Amino acid sequence: MSAAAVPIALGPEATDLLTRAIGAGGAVVAPPAEARALVWDGGPAGFPRELPAGIEWVQLFSAGVEEWFDADIFRRHPDVVFTSAAGAFARSVAEHALLLLLAGVRYLPEHVRARGWRQTDFFPHIGTLRGATVTIIGAGGIGRELVTLLHPFGARVIAVNRSGTPVSMPGVVETVAAHRLPEVWPRTDHVVVAAPATPETRHLVGKAELAQLRPTSWVINVARGSLVDTDALVQALRDGAIGGAGLDVTDPEPLPDGHPLWELPNAIVTPHDSNPPHLRNAAFAERVRDNVTRFVTGRDLIARVDVVAGY
Repeated sequence: MSAAAVPIALGPEATDLLTRAIGAGGAVVAPPAEARALVWDGGPAGFPRELPAGIEWVQLFSAGVEEWFDADIFRRHPDVVFTSAAGAFARSVAEHALLLLLAGVRYLPEHVRARGWRQTDFFPHIGTLRGATVTIIGAGGIGRELVTLLHPFGARVIAVNRSGTPVSMPGVVETVAAHRLPEVWPRTDHVVVAAPATPETRHLVGKAELAQLRPTSWVINVARGSLVDTDALVQALRDGAIGGAGLDVTDPEPLPDGHPLWELPNAIVTPHDSNPPHLRNAAFAERVRDNVTRFVTGRDLIARVDVVAGY
């Protein structure tokens, strides 16, 4: 190890991909006792109860950190900076959100189930994103990538974020602070949920919110299942109060066999695979390289965990 090299430790499940990412960022892999940082590619269950005194920063593999809060990891290490992988997987998840939304708007589930030529039956239900108002709840990495993907379709996006700071991107017609979300439901065509899971966002989409949407509205959730009240959603789907739901995450998760969401014709459920391992690992390695470079050069790290905000 050269005198100038910054030593960074790897978790027990680390791959050569991460070793190369650390090297590309200008650091070297070292034992934890000698390291200034730790790249942890596992979950909170196996995380060390005590960290070596020299560890200043820990890079986590997950974008959502609610399980880390539940495990009390951040409180146990108040002097260590933690960064999540928030935003690292944004493109893959945004593509999946667009897939679910387009499939719903174009009535694809019924087309897939059809076993005969029923063209005239389908016509009244087929919509378009052109001119449609799509509300994206959580205008962070995933939300911004989705704005970019929606723009060529001619959709009008209402971006919802915590602060209300304007999202200045083509296609965004309005930015709304989270506390003003109740104003948005009656004037949106479709909703995409991409916000962090915190106590404040639990059941953000519930019975009252679903009742204000339109019979043609689709609700897409690529965040966490807890943000949508499953019982209220099932009832709205059964009653035809909304057009449908596209869910890559559910509550409970995994979604049990026999659950109504598997049977409802206006529900699309994918098994939390918007970010499959081969895409996730490459994207995480890229994030590690970027943050290692920043750590080595003394710049702000990407996706620093805010222990007060809860994400």
